[in-house]
Amino acid sequence: MTIAYAALPLVHAEDPYLMIPSPSSWTRSLAARSGLLACLALPFLPASTTHDLYMPRAVKRAYAKGTRSPDGRPGPNYWQNHGRYTMTVTAMPPDRTIRGSEQITYMNESPDTLRGLVIKLFLNIHRPGAPRAGGASEDYLTAGVQIDSFAVNGQAVAWQKDPRFFTWQPVRLPAPLMPHDSVHLAFAWHYEISREAGREGMLDSTTYYLAYFYPRVAVYDDYNGWDTMDFTDQQEFYSDFNDYDVTVRVPANYVVWGTGTLNAPETVLQPDPLQRFQRSFTSDEVITVATGADVAAGKVTAQNPVNAWRFTATNVPDVAFALSNHYDWDAASVMVDDAAHRRASVQAAYNDTAADFHHMVSFGRHALDWLSHHWPGVPYPYEKTTIVQGSADMEYPMMVNDGSTPDTTFSRFVAEHEIAHTYFPFYMGINETRYGFMDEGWATTLEYLINVDDMGAERATRFYQQFRVNGWIHDPSPLEDLPIITPEDVLKNVAYGNNAYGKPSLGYLAMKDLLGDALFKKCLHAYIERWHGKHPTPWDFFNTFNNVAGRNLNWFWNNWYFSNNYIDLAVARVTKASGGYAVAIDNIGGMAAPVDLRLHYSDGSSETVHETPAIWAADQAHAAVRVKTAKTLQSLELDGGIFVDADSTNNRWTAPSKAKAE
Repeated sequence: MTIAYAALPLVHAEDPYLMIPSPSSWTRSLAARSGLLACLALPFLPASTTHDLYMPRAVKRAYAKGTRSPDGRPGPNYWQNHGRYTMTVTAMPPDRTIRGSEQITYMNESPDTLRGLVIKLFLNIHRPGAPRAGGASEDYLTAGVQIDSFAVNGQAVAWQKDPRFFTWQPVRLPAPLMPHDSVHLAFAWHYEISREAGREGMLDSTTYYLAYFYPRVAVYDDYNGWDTMDFTDQQEFYSDFNDYDVTVRVPANYVVWGTGTLNAPETVLQPDPLQRFQRSFTSDEVITVATGADVAAGKVTAQNPVNAWRFTATNVPDVAFALSNHYDWDAASVMVDDAAHRRASVQAAYNDTAADFHHMVSFGRHALDWLSHHWPGVPYPYEKTTIVQGSADMEYPMMVNDGSTPDTTFSRFVAEHEIAHTYFPFYMGINETRYGFMDEGWATTLEYLINVDDMGAERATRFYQQFRVNGWIHDPSPLEDLPIITPEDVLKNVAYGNNAYGKPSLGYLAMKDLLGDALFKKCLHAYIERWHGKHPTPWDFFNTFNNVAGRNLNWFWNNWYFSNNYIDLAVARVTKASGGYAVAIDNIGGMAAPVDLRLHYSDGSSETVHETPAIWAADQAHAAVRVKTAKTLQSLELDGGIFVDADSTNNRWTAPSKAKAE
């Protein structure tokens, strides 16, 4: 469960240490700087783009400060902080102790003087008593992250381990960090890797997945200040875009896979696997770089007592690594950017017994190809992706941790979803702890669209209904219909799942139906172009679509993302009209969903008339649809497809019999 932050005195309203001011002090300081803001009513923001959408006061202040623009672009005063991380991590299985040291150069690009920092220590979720979404077995629990030494600008500083904090820790700086200045931090730390693997941990006794393993500076942004949200293993992450230089030290006969470029592979690989590895970067065919048997026989890695695998990556929000002494290693590549003739590597690491993973490089190649050329239709932005057999079904920059299943269709479905996260949240820098619908909703949308191509529209629709819609729409619990815009750090279980995945995905697909593919893609590309490598909020997304579409779409955003609506349409009446029929539809649930009218005529013929959400633009409670036909209508039913109706008993109309009519 999440901690009530108001109960923690170190982060109360006007803490000068963490620079988390109260609204009143923020307003006073802002007014003092500008001399213009007597209030935050935002009179300069056009009503057509912002005034009729609810906006939190903190986000309003960002618009007032000019860090964000009402047309959806970053404002003229936009800024974001970032860091350079150089670290060495040592893992010596079967020893469970992971040791690390790092140097961080953290740049304060904000206009604020930072008297302190917030350090994220995600793996403290394993400590007894840590707030978490579920229970914890004995194998899951550890002592958490132990800071062995800490220095600021070369000077040793005592690490104050406050028992009230778990996955984040406030740190006072010896001297304030001024705007546009930097500070140098040094950490040495160790932790015991969890026996129970989830997003990270021991996949088996000699296979480790290292994620969220290093101390990092939390995000300090223009609308929320410091991110002091606990990681509970439900809501996910929010990260700055940083540069990383990471060396992972492991024994001989251990292969390491990870985020970024493997530097000097010839120092850790023997000639034959090195040649196969290098050849895979231009190969369409899957190449077995090494088998687990080869690794165990000492035929793959350099035979030093310890090998240093060095990876570098720039402008990425995180890094993750996997290591094993018995995993198979496959690789190939695929063209992701036709204009630049750029290929991306696809790799897989897995137990030879996992039958589905023998196809995983092919699944990954297909995903990168399709995502790059269809939806979102933006070239895959990184040099590679590696799909590791684990247990979490979880995404990381250039890495995926997926479980193995006997059903290869389902395995492909999961891999495609996780790879789609490359765009949202990694390329886009989304705060998925608070607005997870901005990444999970999009990954769910892309998952559906690629499935339409993979398995056909009918089966893809059933898949989507089964995994993304039915659980929500057929459960009348009040938790099911909270507004999508609700900050997700206060949600859990079905309320979180619905608002992060299926509901927002349906909203995106409804907007796609409303605008048509061409205009929808134009808006989506503009959003990606404006905000990749930055930190968009939901209002930046909504305003970009309004701006690029040239329409006030706020009626739709309000309907789908700011309301308690759900999907429930009903046929109110059908009457003869000039040239055909008039069909009156009631929107009982309130959501502006598209719908198909399945029409059946007395001569035995049938047709389908599709109506986009535009029928609800003028009146979101009632719509009138004209059916032009010279035939006699015998019956009709409403069919939403993926837009599953909560009550289908009122979706059908049948013409009265002549005898009854008389």
